[in-house]
Amino acid sequence: MEEAAYSAAVAQVFKKLVAAIDQADPDLVECDATGDMVTITAAKTGEKVVVNTQRAVRQIWVAGKGVGVHFSLGADGRWVDDKQKGLELLGWIDECVGAASGVRLGW
Repeated sequence: MEEAAYSAAVAQVFKKLVAAIDQADPDLVECDATGDMVTITAAKTGEKVVVNTQRAVRQIWVAGKGVGVHFSLGADGRWVDDKQKGLELLGWIDECVGAASGVRLGW
């Protein structure tokens, strides 16, 4: 995948993620977005979910629930985990944020 296509796909995911967190109660969860990373913090516990780019391999990496998972963009347009565990990016982020804060993003 070329850099421009990868960057556009990542930007779309990050925009959707930030918009979902912005709809949530800020007393429960908040996020900080920089160019290549979104950090979501559970307000009550301080637990974090980190979503960032892995540009060299054209992936998105998510750290949450005590693990880090790499996601690649499939031919069908879905970001799926690179270990074939059946994880989908937005579903995994929702699960991690829910575990950390109790907030479900409800894509």
